[in-house]
Amino acid sequence: MKPVTHTASDGTTYRDLNGNGVMDPFEDPRLDVDTRVEDLLSRMSLPEKVGLMFHTVIEAGEDGRVLENPGRISKSGTREVVLGKHLTHFNVHALGEPRLAARWHNELQAVAEKSPHGIPVTVSTDPRHAFLENVGTSFAAKGFSQWPESLGLAALRDPALVEQFADTAREEYVAVGIRAALHPTVDLATEPRWARQPQTFGQDPALVTELGVAYLRGFQGDTLGPDSVACTAKHFPGGGPQKDGEDAHFPYGREQAYEGGRFDDHMEPFPPLLEAGVAAVMPYYGMPIGLTIDGEAIEEVGFGYNEQIVTGLLREQLGYDGVVLTDWELVNDNHVGDQVLPARAWGVEHLTPIERMERILRAGADQFGGEECVELLLELVADGRVSEDRIDASARRLLAVKFRLGLFDNPYVDEDAAAVTVGREDFRTAGYAAQARSVTVLQNAVAGSAPALPLTGTRKVYAENFSDEAVATLGDRVGSPADAEVAIVRLTAPFDARDDLFLEAWFHQGSLDFPPGLVSRLGAIAATCPLVLDVVLDRPAVLTPLLPFASAVVASYGTNDAALADALAGRIAPVGRLPFDLPRSMEQVRKHPSDVPGFGDPLFPFGFGLEI
Repeated sequence: MKPVTHTASDGTTYRDLNGNGVMDPFEDPRLDVDTRVEDLLSRMSLPEKVGLMFHTVIEAGEDGRVLENPGRISKSGTREVVLGKHLTHFNVHALGEPRLAARWHNELQAVAEKSPHGIPVTVSTDPRHAFLENVGTSFAAKGFSQWPESLGLAALRDPALVEQFADTAREEYVAVGIRAALHPTVDLATEPRWARQPQTFGQDPALVTELGVAYLRGFQGDTLGPDSVACTAKHFPGGGPQKDGEDAHFPYGREQAYEGGRFDDHMEPFPPLLEAGVAAVMPYYGMPIGLTIDGEAIEEVGFGYNEQIVTGLLREQLGYDGVVLTDWELVNDNHVGDQVLPARAWGVEHLTPIERMERILRAGADQFGGEECVELLLELVADGRVSEDRIDASARRLLAVKFRLGLFDNPYVDEDAAAVTVGREDFRTAGYAAQARSVTVLQNAVAGSAPALPLTGTRKVYAENFSDEAVATLGDRVGSPADAEVAIVRLTAPFDARDDLFLEAWFHQGSLDFPPGLVSRLGAIAATCPLVLDVVLDRPAVLTPLLPFASAVVASYGTNDAALADALAGRIAPVGRLPFDLPRSMEQVRKHPSDVPGFGDPLFPFGFGLEI
């Protein structure tokens, strides 16, 4: 699909977005962004401006068409939310194969062209180039090239590779019309039990900062432009120090604690990202407990509601004038099927939805994540509780990003190009190599025996959670450890299963101890033949009971079976280094201050990794 354009008398082509047959200033690609923004803003109705300030979930039809009715998670049909509520920012969840994803995007833009000023839609996404499938945080790659989780990129300690990944993801996003990334996550992984660690770059502030800036450069370039994807740095001012490791999506995880006095460590990545021009910043849900900054006690309310943090620290002290987008659903409860997820109104639960919205605006946010309740904001303006000038200030920032991305000049994508760009072979090859290389070797011998890795020569292999195809690259599969020359078992880091609240089942939280029955069974395998263990570290598991009997222990952070086999065989050298300390015990974890990077006496320290 191609945009409908006209040609002015001097030969300049433009999109006649308001259909008046004249190239108005906001349609003129020759003018600077500020001029175009001010012209369009002066023409917009209050409902149109209010619509800009909501950024909610949208679902794509499986056939590449827009959905006319609400989906499982989205609250409204597409035409209702675009033309009735004037929303122009949407967070997309599941997508079809690339051609259909591009077709859906083009149909969505065609709907938006029918609005009074043809304001194009900005489509955003959570990360979707790795392995974890969690509708609250990330999506598995599917048709996109697949890379390690951000923890795995951190294990490689290579800013150039991170920029290469981000540039690849940018090209694939742009091909299907995704122009905003709800990432990078530059929180520090300092609380071992926290569920959000896979999308971080680990515990070290300096490494997180270096890789975060490289990531931003790959997505946005030196400046935001027509080939960029606009990034959102999150979660300001650092979402890692969750009390007891409980995530702030849920009422029991609403508190952030700074027992170690390390607030500055968690803040460290943000100023360089602001200086590098990040398009948006997202405050976290968490509410700080007992936090003092420069002698001033910080109010114990969620960061999205916190004027001292958003206006005082981010806007005034750090000088940020970009978009502030709240995390999802701070205003209203979210009901999905027979489950509910309470509004993350931590510290202000007693307020009504409209009072929460007023409080968020006073804090300094521009956009409400996961909401489409435009009627509440219109009511606030009608009652004189929020001025139209305040609406204009946020609308101005939001429109500027759309203009810089070139969406007003051409929001459409080429379906054929999408089909050949997304998941391109060289992208997949690079992602596969990164998966294998990020594997971290923690132990390669037991009780003075010879190194178990690399696995070379044809062997009889007993394997669990490891595909037949991967086993075949290492030897012949057998059905019992008694018949094997080596056993390979893949494990995931332990967690406590929960499923009462919506999203809860997708979050790995709770104990990091392996259950004793599993440890005993693995010990029995190791007594029969050499045992090679891979542990997927979406959180830093307690590996202590596995070390006495495992011939080799490796960690991975998003590595498919074939890439792991290549790493174990040494066909692609596993060179990963731990992005965080591994604890000795859960007792050590429970005693550890949630804001402090690393332990005094870890089982394996940050940066550890053996060569094979």
